[in-house]
Amino acid sequence: MADQAGIGTTAAAPGIPSLVERVREGDREAFMAIVRLYQQKVFVMAYSILRDREDALDVVQETFLRLYKKIGQYEPGRPFQAWLIQIAKNLSIDHYRQNRRKRQDLETSRPLDEIPVAVEDTTSDSEASDLRRAFARCVDKLAERQRMVFVMRHYNELAFNEISEAMDISVGTAKSLHFKAVRNLRKWLVPHLGMTP
Repeated sequence: MADQAGIGTTAAAPGIPSLVERVREGDREAFMAIVRLYQQKVFVMAYSILRDREDALDVVQETFLRLYKKIGQYEPGRPFQAWLIQIAKNLSIDHYRQNRRKRQDLETSRPLDEIPVAVEDTTSDSEASDLRRAFARCVDKLAERQRMVFVMRHYNELAFNEISEAMDISVGTAKSLHFKAVRNLRKWLVPHLGMTP
């Protein structure tokens, strides 16, 4: 997928306003540059809701089609990544509702294993793999809104004000949901890290 260096954060993508302007003028290369910058972030957002790789990839495609059609509605000065992630979130929720039965079948068997988790170099490959799976299962257990905030904050690297805009909640609610998510993850991960609570 996209090169991981500098993906999608507002600070790391200072050329976004000019790319958006070029897309508005019909520049296909500018559009593909935006896709490369943000496709991984959109995938992570979609996967955190849908928990199915193929469904998430469908939403990624639909998100960028929607972006292309609605690029004229983007307001310069508004955080671009938060706007794009909001589109992805809304499409993911719509897809979730349309495919509820399929989702119920997958609910217990598909953790967030596809999201990469950084681990210290001192661990063996086997330990790192076990830790990734344990962490993914714990993230998967979070309540939906906690999981969405956690993913936006730690995988999409959004600020709390961008999360609040993307989810249409207050900054205080975003911070509260994040605090609860981190507290739950700490509690659930203790046994996997060989620590006592």
